[in-house]
Amino acid sequence: MANAQRASTQDLIPIKSIKNGVVQLKDGSLRKVILVDGTNFDLKSEDEQRVIVGAYQSMLNSLDFSLQTQIHSRKLNIDGYLENLGARIKEEDNPLIKTQIEEYIAFVKSFVGENAIMAKSFFVVVPYDPSAMPTNVSETTSLFSNLFNRKKRVKQNAAAPEEAVNPVYVEQLAQRVSQILTALNRIGLRAVSLEDPELAELYFNAYNPMTVEDRGREIGRKAEKGTDAVGELVAPPSLEIKPGYLKVGEKLAKTLFVSNYPRFLNTGWLSPIINLPETTDISIYVHPTDTGTVLRNLRKKVAQIESQIMDNTQKGLVRDPSLETALADAEALRDSLLQSQEKFFDTSIYVTIYADTEKDLSRLEADITNTLDTKLITVRPAQFEHLKGFESTLPLCKDSLGIHTALNSSPVSSFFPFVSSNLSSDEGVIHGVNRHNNSLVIFDRFSLENANMTIFAKAGAGKSYAAKLDILRSLMLGTEVIVIDPEDEYIRLAEEVGGSVFKISLDSDSHINPFEIPIIPEGETPSEVLKSHIVNLTGLVKLMLGKILPEEESLLDQAITQTYAARDITPEQSFEGKTPPLLEDLESVLRSTEGGKGMAERLYRFTKGSYAGFTNEPTNVDINNRIIVFSIRDLEEELRPIAMYIILNFIWSLIRAELKKRMMVIDETWLLMKNEDSASFLFGLAKRARKYYLGITTITQDVEDFLSSPYGRPIITNSSLQLLLKQAPAAIDMVGKAFNLTDVEKNYLLETDIGQGLFIAGLKRVAIQIVPSFFENKLITTDPEELLRQSEESS
Repeated sequence: MANAQRASTQDLIPIKSIKNGVVQLKDGSLRKVILVDGTNFDLKSEDEQRVIVGAYQSMLNSLDFSLQTQIHSRKLNIDGYLENLGARIKEEDNPLIKTQIEEYIAFVKSFVGENAIMAKSFFVVVPYDPSAMPTNVSETTSLFSNLFNRKKRVKQNAAAPEEAVNPVYVEQLAQRVSQILTALNRIGLRAVSLEDPELAELYFNAYNPMTVEDRGREIGRKAEKGTDAVGELVAPPSLEIKPGYLKVGEKLAKTLFVSNYPRFLNTGWLSPIINLPETTDISIYVHPTDTGTVLRNLRKKVAQIESQIMDNTQKGLVRDPSLETALADAEALRDSLLQSQEKFFDTSIYVTIYADTEKDLSRLEADITNTLDTKLITVRPAQFEHLKGFESTLPLCKDSLGIHTALNSSPVSSFFPFVSSNLSSDEGVIHGVNRHNNSLVIFDRFSLENANMTIFAKAGAGKSYAAKLDILRSLMLGTEVIVIDPEDEYIRLAEEVGGSVFKISLDSDSHINPFEIPIIPEGETPSEVLKSHIVNLTGLVKLMLGKILPEEESLLDQAITQTYAARDITPEQSFEGKTPPLLEDLESVLRSTEGGKGMAERLYRFTKGSYAGFTNEPTNVDINNRIIVFSIRDLEEELRPIAMYIILNFIWSLIRAELKKRMMVIDETWLLMKNEDSASFLFGLAKRARKYYLGITTITQDVEDFLSSPYGRPIITNSSLQLLLKQAPAAIDMVGKAFNLTDVEKNYLLETDIGQGLFIAGLKRVAIQIVPSFFENKLITTDPEELLRQSEESS
């Protein structure tokens, strides 16, 4: 019985074959499916929204064929992501990080299980019917007719010979696809046509609705080179038709359709339905109608209204405003059609909802109905027609339900469906939850053109907390981390995971010699490395001395070169094994050089004066650890930029020498940006970091100092990731200009809570909520109240 049932559901599949990215239906028509990457429409300014909707209307006006847009909403499948993490447990030898991975996996499973974490996919289905697309869409073969004419059709199909798809038809379909891809690109949306495995996976998931999809990966592999056995691959195990719903496998399905619209439609009115955290399939159909026919009908309508108004006037009746409004609308529409500013469509919006119980199905139906009722939009269930409704919301461009409303392109453009964007992948760390559509923001910073990140926030908004969470989760993936910590925010985390902490201060035991000899990376010459190092050292000494004259700068460069030469360290030969000079050696060279005495006097405090223990000692720091924290809290504020420069220069030399996936976190970066030489040095690191598998995270709360530097905006430009948390009113305009924020985004950053903000990855931006696990929060919190509670619990 089960096999017979399976066979009957296979017969319901109208797809004949999937080959070379083309779907051929059993009626001979062809389809191509385009995957569209949406945009977070709600974050756009009103002007940007108008531009987007205008471009979408232009796309509609260019259509001379039907088009389906399908929005596929399911709970996020994180199996692949968790599998990758699970593999790390076996590789990890650090007990605490291994525990972190285990706790993190449990947290993600629990969080996704308890919350409606969704994945939204947008598809555009482009049809081509060689026999000329029927003008009456209801004439197309439906699933319903397939069900009751199965035996007859099987006989006919058995007698029909296999025919290859005519390449002319494929080419004409490709031209339509090219037209749509170009139009989507003009809107600012990235889009790509699906290939055979992706199509097979798509249809498997469409015909087998599940709350969490297994993605049909095995199905996709079977169809890697196309397939004629589509029904066998994608058919649901069972399908039952009930008066009020459809049962597809174990899921109950019910289709709703929009039956009535108000006179005006606001842009984005469909967004609340699209972004519902529920399992749904939404289809929007637009079927272009003949403009000549519409104009003839409009002329008749105008004549009828005018006649009625005249008749009312002759009878002395009170003026009817509704008739005058209707006449004005009809005449305006007629003029727009004549000028090709508008086009007419038979439009349909269908929403198929899925649930496990009739009660949940009714609840979801009520939610959608009530939401649209507030917008004066009427929704009705496709009573006794749910099979046709189900087929109409599949990505097949088969409008089997055929319930249309005639609308011109202006109101149709308000349907704009690509209103949310996902930032989820199987690799990287979870940065938070997308507040637009309840999806997870999972991103691998090393997959972008550079792995740099900037974090901007006012004090107390959670910027260091977010950075520590990123560090902890990056450690799970084998990334090494180096932190410059001005306020001892990161020491506890480093100690908990067995990292190294070096306190850099005037009387500390940890020292970095600024003149430490750089290691020569593979593929670079001693000359290149030493010259680059001398340039960096010149910048450091200028930072120590303050402003110097141009002639002094030239003298300083020569003196540093002579200081190295005195130790037999020259560009012409290998300097491995040589003993590096100290800062006091440079002071001696400057004293003996004409015109250098003044600089030598100013260097004295760093060589033999009160700052000597900080800058004039041999290096005794070993950064051979998974996480290294350089604490500079105990340094006077005027020395912190110098310390940060010395540490960065030292780290940079070691990073170039050995290629590893590393992350460098620089908190309170504004300290470096106050001086042009240190800001220039940081900018140079940001530009070159990707070459050495390094991602630099710059964190600041002092927006003005950061952006007033000529290197502030270039550093932002060279950072593919940006996290903007709550901002101060005094800084919001400057932040808005630096990151091209809309007024909506600026208001959001002013009003948002701690741990909420904007996450920007390349061209994508989403409103984000940072979510830690209980275990992670224990490791990274610096909240005194929480720390006291933890101390009391452990005692």
